[in-house]
Amino acid sequence: MSDVVRLTLVSHGMTDAMAAGRFPADEPLNDHGRAQLADTQVGAGHAVCGPELRARQSAETLGLAPTVDARLADLDCGRWRGETLDRIAPDELALWLTDPASAPHGGETVVDVVGRIRDWLASLPAGSGRTVAVTHPAVVRAAVVVALDAPPSAFWRVDVEPGTRTVLHGRGSVWKLRLTQ
Repeated sequence: MSDVVRLTLVSHGMTDAMAAGRFPADEPLNDHGRAQLADTQVGAGHAVCGPELRARQSAETLGLAPTVDARLADLDCGRWRGETLDRIAPDELALWLTDPASAPHGGETVVDVVGRIRDWLASLPAGSGRTVAVTHPAVVRAAVVVALDAPPSAFWRVDVEPGTRTVLHGRGSVWKLRLTQ
């Protein structure tokens, strides 16, 4: 059996909060989000997902029966949950977007989420076959940052659309990003 870990990360489908530019809470998928995932092919494999409703519903829409893994939870935006960008103090938002070690919202820092996902990736057993992880754009961003061995400051430079797939292959502590269409 190969010692390569094959991981497909699926970003959950669109929600009303995303469409309105609100920070996420625990909202469901909207109709557009379900439609985004309707034709997505993820292949067979062990399935995991984040604990939030939108991740669980996305996995269900994909026909998966995942195990919920709290380590795949969305970046915790603290007191900004449910708020629109125009309700956030501009200096706090600028700090959060430029300093990955800051959390002016009282939640999780970018450094924290990158570390959490680095640890999760390291825990995936070699030779376990394919894993499908249905999660959040922030988690996918963090996984790409880890795979590229980029600094946490690169986090906001990775654009992850709802309902998209990102494929990583890992061997030991080395990850490769596999670009697909």
